[in-house]
Amino acid sequence: MKRIIVLFTLTGLFGCFENKAQNQSSPPTYGYNDLKPNRTQEQVEQFATQFLSYHHYQKFKLDDAFSSKVWDNFLKDVDGSHAYFTEADINAFEKYRDGIDEDLLEGDLTAPFEVFNLYRKRYKVRHEFIMSLLDKPFDFTTDEIYETDREKVKWAKSDEELDDIWRKIVKSQVLDLKLSGSKDSATVATLKDRYKRWETRISKWRADDVFQSFMNSFSEAIDPHTSYMIPSTAAQFNIEMSQSVEGIGASLQNEGDYVKIAEIIPGGPLFKGGQATKNDRIVAVAQGENGTWQDIVGWLTDDAVKLIRGAKGTVVRVRLLPGDAPAGSPTKELRLVREKVKLEEAVAKGEIVPMKKDGKDYKLGIIDIPMFYRDFEDARKGGDFQSTTKDVKRFLNEFKTKGVDGVVIDLRNNGGGSLTEAINLTGLFITKGPVVQRRDNNGSVDIESDTDPELVYNGPLVILQNRFSASASEIFAGAIQDYKRGLIVGEQSFGKGTVQQLVDLDQFLLSPRTASNDKKAGAAVGFDQKERYGQLKLTTEKFYRITGNSTQRKGVLADINLPTPFDPEEMGESSQPSALPYDQIKTSEYEKTTAISDKILSKIQEKYQARLKSDSEMKQLTEDLVEYRKTKDVTIISLNEEKRKKERDENEKRRKAVNKLSSGEKDTKEKDIILTESERILCDLISVQK
Repeated sequence: MKRIIVLFTLTGLFGCFENKAQNQSSPPTYGYNDLKPNRTQEQVEQFATQFLSYHHYQKFKLDDAFSSKVWDNFLKDVDGSHAYFTEADINAFEKYRDGIDEDLLEGDLTAPFEVFNLYRKRYKVRHEFIMSLLDKPFDFTTDEIYETDREKVKWAKSDEELDDIWRKIVKSQVLDLKLSGSKDSATVATLKDRYKRWETRISKWRADDVFQSFMNSFSEAIDPHTSYMIPSTAAQFNIEMSQSVEGIGASLQNEGDYVKIAEIIPGGPLFKGGQATKNDRIVAVAQGENGTWQDIVGWLTDDAVKLIRGAKGTVVRVRLLPGDAPAGSPTKELRLVREKVKLEEAVAKGEIVPMKKDGKDYKLGIIDIPMFYRDFEDARKGGDFQSTTKDVKRFLNEFKTKGVDGVVIDLRNNGGGSLTEAINLTGLFITKGPVVQRRDNNGSVDIESDTDPELVYNGPLVILQNRFSASASEIFAGAIQDYKRGLIVGEQSFGKGTVQQLVDLDQFLLSPRTASNDKKAGAAVGFDQKERYGQLKLTTEKFYRITGNSTQRKGVLADINLPTPFDPEEMGESSQPSALPYDQIKTSEYEKTTAISDKILSKIQEKYQARLKSDSEMKQLTEDLVEYRKTKDVTIISLNEEKRKKERDENEKRRKAVNKLSSGEKDTKEKDIILTESERILCDLISVQK
């Protein structure tokens, strides 16, 4: 197989770049004529189906049940808001539901193109209706409500019902802008520009875009990390693979009408500022200190990136709608200085902090690891090179010299990185032994081990993680827990226990070897040498802990669960309907340490539970989180100006309190109560172990 890139991080290589949108290789044609699939797309559909059936880790079955999942995914992608199609439209499409499996094998794209062509017609009608609404004033004194989670509601039974839905949608958008301080004339102008932009976007969609959407509806039914990129998207991805990025340091992607922060890149402006989080949505962009705001709701990611990127050292301002904010919440503004992502600034950092607890003075070593990094090129040359393990080893030796009593490793928001570093880092805390197991789609298991007998640090150890600690972070934390070497504190980790590979279909399909030898994956005979076929990202392996338990879905469970705003089922791998299942394999042979026993853990749990009841900050955090979770799940908002303003103010006050107290803000230690509580737990561990 040619040109395969193995992806170990939470989002793989996609997490390194700011452009994940559909890119157009030639000027699109403006209009609403029906789009039609071409022969190349039909061939790729057939080949990709056969290829994934054979090479994907998950042995999925192409049957009516699978077909139904693909169909639901595609309808959700086209009209997830239930705002364009009527119940009659959806019923008319039902004839396709159970036949998608056969269509995939036969290269038949009739169904998705029929749906999308009707969607474009419905969209044009909606656009004209929306523009007429914006020419009339709204009454914000009436007591109306609106359901913002459109997936909860049933399909409209008539066009008249859709009219009323859209009246409420537009009214809510006008009210949001009004409460944000926008004048009536500016509000109308902003929304008219927004909807004109959306209409242009829909009218310029090409057959390639429909094909990519459908293929990803198919791949997502297999697992959430498998996807297909059309040739133009793949080409842009490959260009960015070899370029440094100047901007705000984020991986962006479209989600509905918004441009969302999919990942914050360690070493970039957003990372260093600590003011934004994953899943925040960018709603407006302004250039320089005084530039006018450009509304970008409804923009494609590649268009948004053009505004966000710029010359190094220049200022860009962004308005964010926090990802954890309840419906109808206000935005926040950030001022950022553009610069290249400096991975050297995303290295581990260590410090020694004093703490007084129960009348005793402690000296604690704190190491923050934002990612698992390794300079592979310098490592191959055999000289000195930078790595997570080397940097942490240096800190540990300094800590021992200065007589620290214990160490906290902070893995919050660490999405992964080098598997080698996760293994080597584990080796600093154990003598030697297995660290992680990898199983491929044929059932073969490889055990990755630490072979260096050196034990760099054998004192009290706490690993702090949160819901966004993933992949390599989970391998390290899981091994520390399995060896009973340290305490895992915080939240349940993300739960991504899979490995992806990137396959270039151009090189694969056009290879003479493919045509003659790889019959099981589909023959390349008949593929045009002048055509381009795109790329597939597919899951090929699964990670397992040395106990035999998978990190998939469950991740690493904390020994001490700290207060969290997240429900595991609404955030992380387990929140994805098609996530591969948790399972187990044979346990590796390894020798546990005696650092953490059931008795020790029980005593520390008692001390922590007592603090939850007595410590004012922890009590307040717990209470705020309970209220926050209640309001976060509320999706019905008022369209009455006075009531909506009250809802917004109360929700924002509560959200800020939670972010201030929890791991959302790590810029000053005084705000970081989660880290402080981890230090207290470490002091308890030191005391109990002695």
